[in-house]
Amino acid sequence: MAARSDAPSSPSADMRVVVLHGKDAFLRLERGRQLESSLQERFGGVDRMDLDGTNAALADVLDNLRTPGLFAGHKLVVLENAEAFMGAEDRRRAMERYAENPCAEATLLMRCASGWRPGNFDKLVAKVGAVIKCDSTPMEAVKWCAARSLRRHQAEMEPAAAELLVEKLGPDLGRLDAELGKLAAAAARPGAGTTRVTRAIVQEFTGLSREEQAWEIQGPVLEGKADAALIKLDELLRVSRVPEVMIGWSLVDLARKVHDASCLLSQGESEGAVAKALKLWGPASSSVVRAGRRIKPAAAARLFRMAVETDRATKNGTAPEPARAFEGLMVQLAEALA
Repeated sequence: MAARSDAPSSPSADMRVVVLHGKDAFLRLERGRQLESSLQERFGGVDRMDLDGTNAALADVLDNLRTPGLFAGHKLVVLENAEAFMGAEDRRRAMERYAENPCAEATLLMRCASGWRPGNFDKLVAKVGAVIKCDSTPMEAVKWCAARSLRRHQAEMEPAAAELLVEKLGPDLGRLDAELGKLAAAAARPGAGTTRVTRAIVQEFTGLSREEQAWEIQGPVLEGKADAALIKLDELLRVSRVPEVMIGWSLVDLARKVHDASCLLSQGESEGAVAKALKLWGPASSSVVRAGRRIKPAAAARLFRMAVETDRATKNGTAPEPARAFEGLMVQLAEALA
């Protein structure tokens, strides 16, 4: 079911059923706080009950919704991991019946990170509440950073600084929020008036982006150091949480550049011409050119095909353990370039 263009992006006290789903945990929590705050303002207080959808029974949810609150005039029932609860057909049908005629004295808040299945329940909820997707786009995240920095940290953030921050960290508002306080503190100058977060401050105090981290794996492979490459791979996947797709992209790109460099050098091109043709710069330029000189074009072509096939296998599921597949590819690349 396609999202309605006029669907609300924030919950309100008028809603009796609210579903918050999406990958942005910070946004799910923020929208939940907004709902609870609006209910407290409307009803003068709220009795809250939290349930876990992975083990809550249907009777637990319905009884809590239909039982009046003890200390306040309105009740808020929060069901976490709602996708697990709604996975059973009998529960989904029962909740559809509830959504057709929800209790006026209670609000049901359902939250889930992933796996939400749109259907008839969503259509029924739209009549008495809202189904809100909590995924921020990069453009929305940039605007949010500027507003959040000013409101919470009294620090004005340049548009270019907000763009760079989102470029480095992605649109996850939780990660961005944790970084904004650090940047505001770094931007504060003794005796200065307005605190201003500039692009230069973001560049200096924010770590490498995941894309930049993925590029780090090319160095030890180019140097033929298989052990160092494997250590770096483990660090990027386990510690830095770099997406596997970025690792595959980086290794395929490396194999392509070495192949192209080998072909151009074999045709008599100078190292400078090769670097210019492949748009190489910095230390990576000489490393790639040296690797291209060490390997024959036919062997480089085999490595390139191997990298593409490995990357494809990790994406289509034929390689059930992408980390192991990348390890094997990196060892072969490093040994060939040693």
